[in-house]
Amino acid sequence: MDGSHPAYFDELETRDPALRDERLYDALPQQIRIAKEKAPGYADAFRDVDPDRIRSPAALADLPVIRKGGLIERQRQDLPFGGLAATPLNELVRVYASPGPIYDAEGRGPDYWRMARALYAAGIRRGELVHNCFAYHFTPAGMMIETGCQALGCPVFPGGVGNTELQVMAMSDLKPAAFAGTPSFLKVILDKAQELGTDVSSLSKALVGGEALPKSLRDELQERGVAVQQLYGTADLGLIAYESHAREGMIIDEWLIVEIVRPGT
Repeated sequence: MDGSHPAYFDELETRDPALRDERLYDALPQQIRIAKEKAPGYADAFRDVDPDRIRSPAALADLPVIRKGGLIERQRQDLPFGGLAATPLNELVRVYASPGPIYDAEGRGPDYWRMARALYAAGIRRGELVHNCFAYHFTPAGMMIETGCQALGCPVFPGGVGNTELQVMAMSDLKPAAFAGTPSFLKVILDKAQELGTDVSSLSKALVGGEALPKSLRDELQERGVAVQQLYGTADLGLIAYESHAREGMIIDEWLIVEIVRPGT
């Protein structure tokens, strides 16, 4: 870690785990209450749920699971969000179809998808140009990274996907410090740059996601001068987990409670 920058994005990352759990479970009942009051779909799904009783990991089992197939059906019956959005459509910033035919909403607020934390953990710092090759079309992935970069104070080149030779040219001209996108597309770009004899050595770090990152690929990218770290996110929640430089597994985002539900139960 560069000694001129703090090791942590904010003080939340160094909280005592017990305090983190306490704050999250103190806030959860109000979140459920708002969902029931403002989103008709949640009012229906959670009609038998007492928000004040959902204050522990064990109590999460009392929350009904809305499966993806059920979500699609709800949306078809009550477009666009199946009554599961507490914010009216005319107050949103963007609407996505990801993956189609599921519609997702983006509300207002800085770093709405909370991606700045993962970018910072990948070593990306204010003022560094980020070459963003997550998709901007239909999916929120590109905008998730872009709004995170804005919150961090980083300019963005909106590369999106495809157009490999143009991506290489832009990298050569603009000299970004960081890449965001899938690890396989980063390799494609580096291979094309090598084939063309184009210098893209400014690229030294990457935040990748959207697919598996085998150790062999991570090692290859590292040998080519790019330190790679992963994030895991979804189109409805944004950032869920990310890697730190310790690479001791994924770190769950500070604002989320994650429940693992066994299929069929």
